[in-house]
Amino acid sequence: MIVPVLLAGGSGTRLWPMSRGLFPKQFLKLAGDQTMLQATVERGAALPDVQPPMVICGEDHRFIVAEQLQQTGETEATIVLEPVGRNTAPAAAVAATLVAERYGRDAVLILMAADHVITDTAGFARTAETAAALAAEGHLVTFGVTPTRPETGYGYIQTGDPVGDGFTVKTFREKPDTETAEQYIASGDFLWNSGMFVFQAGTLLDEMREQAPDILDAAMAAVSQGQEDLDFLRLDKTAFAKSPEDSIDYAVMEKTARAAVVPLSVGWDDVGSWTYMGTVNTPDGEGNVLQGDVLTHDTTNTFVRSNDGRLVATVGLDNTVIVDTTDAVLVASRDRVQDVKAIVGQLKAAKRSEALHHAIVYRPWGSYETIALGARFQVKRIVVKPKCKLSLQMHHHRAEHWIVVQGTAIVTKGDETLTLTEDQSTYIPLGTTHRLENPGVIPLELIEVQSGSYLGEDDIVRFQDDYNRA
Repeated sequence: MIVPVLLAGGSGTRLWPMSRGLFPKQFLKLAGDQTMLQATVERGAALPDVQPPMVICGEDHRFIVAEQLQQTGETEATIVLEPVGRNTAPAAAVAATLVAERYGRDAVLILMAADHVITDTAGFARTAETAAALAAEGHLVTFGVTPTRPETGYGYIQTGDPVGDGFTVKTFREKPDTETAEQYIASGDFLWNSGMFVFQAGTLLDEMREQAPDILDAAMAAVSQGQEDLDFLRLDKTAFAKSPEDSIDYAVMEKTARAAVVPLSVGWDDVGSWTYMGTVNTPDGEGNVLQGDVLTHDTTNTFVRSNDGRLVATVGLDNTVIVDTTDAVLVASRDRVQDVKAIVGQLKAAKRSEALHHAIVYRPWGSYETIALGARFQVKRIVVKPKCKLSLQMHHHRAEHWIVVQGTAIVTKGDETLTLTEDQSTYIPLGTTHRLENPGVIPLELIEVQSGSYLGEDDIVRFQDDYNRA
């Protein structure tokens, strides 16, 4: 049997401003009608003799993962919460430990990043079956993507002797310069390192015991001391934090004698920068890829994306990337889009919200959007999903006015409970315990006006919460 394991902990900094720390690229619809996570779930479901998937993510993303899985109809997935980021080797050890416990050591897990694109799902399933057969023979298998260009942004795998329908791995190579990449392509025996792997749970555990015992011990302790929390498995923080931080490539694959590689030609891309978005779509006669409300004049070889219906106009540009969002605009040379992560570094250093949040901030109960902000006041648009409610809470430094725009609200305010419908409102004085609930079957939408000396999101004291955040 095969268990898809989806690694959904990436931050996607090079796709800012679409990708943000609390809503990174794996949760975005960048390459179709599904989010990248949902497309990966569907890809895993097409595998033979497949079991429900396992998704490994950070605590900040847990409710986004749960909701997106529900939207696909996947209700039996295991969602594992990493308390701290430790790269892919500890995550793989956790997954192998859980798969071995539930399905036995012979069960095969396929480790996939949740933020990659594969256009040929059927072809991927066939190749994965080939890889699973090699894994059943005791190999640790990786997918090597057949190169289509001398790419400098990927690592490479040099193939060795044939084994089954794949090859042994001769060497792993780091990201090359252009000249070296061209030499790799000319030789014909190099593949791109996809970062996807297939192995039996027991084989990986045995190999990690030999190659990375500290990582394995920490992972197994984190699982055994972990706790169920709502629909999540929360790894023990103290145990997991003891693990060294390392990738499965460095910790195991580059050291093992069991490594094998299966060639993969299925339209794969890791969507590592805005370059992908400019190449996956068909350009117009001037070499431009335009998405959204865009007008151009004397513009060539340029990618422009307007995300929120705002008109973007360009004049006299060439070889440029422009990405417009509600609260930030990126303008970059197409040759320098890998450096967008430097901007994210500046935003983090300045503790600016644009590094973490979109203008719309998602919560397990719905979302909110700041639509006006000034000295001692803030106006938000709040949407509460049907049958959901916010925590019972209190603020020390602000009062709030709520005006219902759509739907029905049940409001707890101190000792009283109110029912509000469209065009009705209420006032929550500073220091008053309160709660907002949507009892209906349609989204509840309201406008919240905050006023006070401090309006930060950390001015919340939670007393009760359906999502264990109290």
